[in-house]
Amino acid sequence: MDRFDAMRLYTRVVERRSFTQAAQDLGIPRSTATQVIQQLEDRLGARLLQRTTRSVRPTLDGEAYYQRCKAILDDVETADGAFRGASPRGLMRVEVQGTLARHFLLPALPAFFARYPDIEIAMSESDRWVDVVREGVDCVLRYGALPDSDLVARTVAMLRRITCAAPSYLERYGVPAHPDDMVRHRAVGIRSLTTGSLTPFEFSCEGQTRRMDIPSPFSVTGTESYRDGVLLGLGLAQMPVFHIERDLLAGTLIQVLADFPPLAVPVSVLYPTSRQLSPRVHLFIDWATRQFSTREAVSDLSWRVS
Repeated sequence: MDRFDAMRLYTRVVERRSFTQAAQDLGIPRSTATQVIQQLEDRLGARLLQRTTRSVRPTLDGEAYYQRCKAILDDVETADGAFRGASPRGLMRVEVQGTLARHFLLPALPAFFARYPDIEIAMSESDRWVDVVREGVDCVLRYGALPDSDLVARTVAMLRRITCAAPSYLERYGVPAHPDDMVRHRAVGIRSLTTGSLTPFEFSCEGQTRRMDIPSPFSVTGTESYRDGVLLGLGLAQMPVFHIERDLLAGTLIQVLADFPPLAVPVSVLYPTSRQLSPRVHLFIDWATRQFSTREAVSDLSWRVS
């Protein structure tokens, strides 16, 4: 096995966290995979992998070597593809907030894989801030304002939000007609995982953005719990339309203060400045951008028509 093949095997072991699965993916015996990695470690004079009975994980040296191998293999793939006109292939690691994945990406994945059968996507879901270089993530999709970082950030969509509440809440506290009425209301709070602070309400008033802190007896950090709290009548909320479209259609949530909408919130894709994007990552980012544009337009139209 030459050096490029050994690099491919090594990156596969790291990505699959398993010698057995990596060997199966590449169509070689597990014993061969183990021997090749041992020879690689001997040649480099460094321990690349931590092996246990249950898993295989890269050491610090192994993580650094993985990043180098991945960059080299992506460059080779790009060069070969430019001459052969080959379809993108290989594994891609993507980090997405779960709500975005379920509403915008997952419904379109069957058509994506039908068109690009040689691409694999390992998608993880969380709201935490990801160290894309250390964790070997190709790109991250995030909703909302971004903290300062060395990552490249590209806006792929602006998602419209509305102020809403459950009928049971409005029956108890009344329907606000103006942001000034919020002094008599309460909200379901959404807390930042980064700072722990509550996100203020926003209202567009006479061309200006007005931010208000609303009393929030109940607050959460997760988007699904946020929606559930509003449905239970625990307070007002400002949420993206895509997340509550069915609730609006069913009447279990009702829009209020429509003349004072909150600002739209960006969805951004982030990737390292130091990493040249492989053809498959370029393709995925362009595809994801189209899914957000199409899905948001359909969602907005269906809700307004109803």
